[in-house]
Amino acid sequence: MPDPADLTERQAKWFQSVRDGLERQTGRSLAQWADIARACPEQAHRKRLAWMKTHHDLGQNHASLVLNAAFPPEASWSNPAALTRALWSDPQSAQLLAAVTAMITTLPDVIVGQRKSFTAFSRKVQFAAARPSKPEGLQLGLALEPACDPHLAATGRESWSERLKSTLHITRADQIDAILPGLVRQAWERS
Repeated sequence: MPDPADLTERQAKWFQSVRDGLERQTGRSLAQWADIARACPEQAHRKRLAWMKTHHDLGQNHASLVLNAAFPPEASWSNPAALTRALWSDPQSAQLLAAVTAMITTLPDVIVGQRKSFTAFSRKVQFAAARPSKPEGLQLGLALEPACDPHLAATGRESWSERLKSTLHITRADQIDAILPGLVRQAWERS
């Protein structure tokens, strides 16, 4: 389970409700379920997930919670530093992320949460997300309509929050200071 400091209040409540629901609905603790999962004959994550669902009638969220406890991956919500290193391995993209993060976290109450495929920025809800993009750069999604600014484009098929309606491709640090502060503040104010 992720560190609650890396989650919004809403996310922390959701994770806790999944855990509580597992124990309430099955009568077994997470530790007991983890022991059961370790007996799974499968080795691949998706096959283990299917085994938990088929043989123990667990839903997707409960099975994922159990497998994460039984076989904690090095890079997971529980280890955001490893997720960050894995995702932001390109030095230029990592520098851009550091600059974007420094600018965004000047706003109050910002929670930075690392996911497998993006870095999320939230207050009560997510208002921005960043992922590496090619050529070496950063794609920033914002909870703003693209029409708010000529630098913004409509979000494509991104794996982050549906709240993020626009994107901005950043390839140089000077773009961060010139364009982002006002846009990020607008998105933050709406979160």
